Amino acid sequence: MAFEDYNNEDDRIKDKLTQKTWNEIRTNDSWAIFKIMSEFVNGYESMARIGPCVSIFGSARTKPEDPYYLLAERIAYKISKAGYGVITGGGPGIMEAGNKGAHHGGGTSVGLNIELPFEQHFNPYIDKDKNLNFDYFFVRKVMFVKYSQGFVVMPGGFGTLDELFEAVTLIQTKKIGKFPIILVGTNFWSGLLDWIKATIIEKHHNANPEDLNLIKLVDTEDEVVEVLDNFYKKYNLSPNF
Repeated sequence: MAFEDYNNEDDRIKDKLTQKTWNEIRTNDSWAIFKIMSEFVNGYESMARIGPCVSIFGSARTKPEDPYYLLAERIAYKISKAGYGVITGGGPGIMEAGNKGAHHGGGTSVGLNIELPFEQHFNPYIDKDKNLNFDYFFVRKVMFVKYSQGFVVMPGGFGTLDELFEAVTLIQTKKIGKFPIILVGTNFWSGLLDWIKATIIEKHHNANPEDLNLIKLVDTEDEVVEVLDNFYKKYNLSPNF
């Protein structure tokens, strides 16, 4: 049955558990490994041809008239003009704005789509040969991280927070390079950063104070490009090396 055929989430879970025996479920999980492998192989082969880019994260629910949508579009435009490709989640909202800005800027516009029962559908501004589809969130996140030279994080919800903290954790633990993480929107992000500093770092000592140095907080498209350019000039690198 399709997701929409169920009355609620509990019915869907109950049906999934009662349709198959435990051994059947485990067998299906084993076969899923091949599906996961195929997504990794296809993703690696496709993204390797594209080259490193800057990932733009943000809400799928942001409307085209929203100031953050318009700002994301300007950011992506300037990023593409500066020589960077743009990767988004490929859907509507901020993702669409990112691809739209890159498209109009004449730059590489990549969409990493995920199959969801709501919200997600690919936007029309992705390069035709750079529209990838995934079933698994974790495979998709690997593609974001492995092929990104920086992360621009616009206002968003739980998915955006997940992507933000994934990038911070991997950099903090030295699993990936120390690429720039840029939060856009002082009014939106200040409360979270204040809580991290006061509660996580100063009160409970669950992170190091220098971990906050991984994150830059900005409000304009010029500041985003400045952070990216300063980082790569410091390490004598260039866009899409």
